Amino acid sequence: MQAISTAIPDVLVIEPKVFGDARGFFFESYNARAFREATGLDEQFVQDNHSRSARGVLRGLHYQIRQPQGKLVRVVRGAVFDVVVDLRRRSPSFGRWAGVELTEDNHRQLWIPPGFAHGFVVLSESADFLYKTTDYYAPEHERCLAWNDPTVGVEWPLAGEPQLSAKDREGNPFAECEVFE
Repeated sequence: MQAISTAIPDVLVIEPKVFGDARGFFFESYNARAFREATGLDEQFVQDNHSRSARGVLRGLHYQIRQPQGKLVRVVRGAVFDVVVDLRRRSPSFGRWAGVELTEDNHRQLWIPPGFAHGFVVLSESADFLYKTTDYYAPEHERCLAWNDPTVGVEWPLAGEPQLSAKDREGNPFAECEVFE
């Protein structure tokens, strides 16, 4: 396993060792010891989630202002463009975003520490998206940053308008978002 910094150093691309031959492939999708050795982080995951979305679906940008979640995300079928926005006021990258393509073929994962808004758009016909979290889902603390906020300026690879939930259509502008101190 190898950890690679992104444009925001606390957000890491995790590349597992993949063993493949004519029969297919094998890799450890998570190993606590290998994760700790590659990242220097000793995280405890408490919840696993799985979502399936069609092409053009954009989910996000979500975060929990209380019970913030660290996330280890990956795609097991299809492809997504995964995005994080730093909402930690004291961070040198406050308000900046980073994006990574995650696919069933590249087997990459993304480590997103607590304090970030997170979302993705589906690039393939459909995508199965799996993620581990360091805290439980708490809908009363969930917030949504507008996916298209011009202050943040995420460069989504979209062909037309995305498919959004009602909650995501009503996301807050960056200037009005609750942030982490």
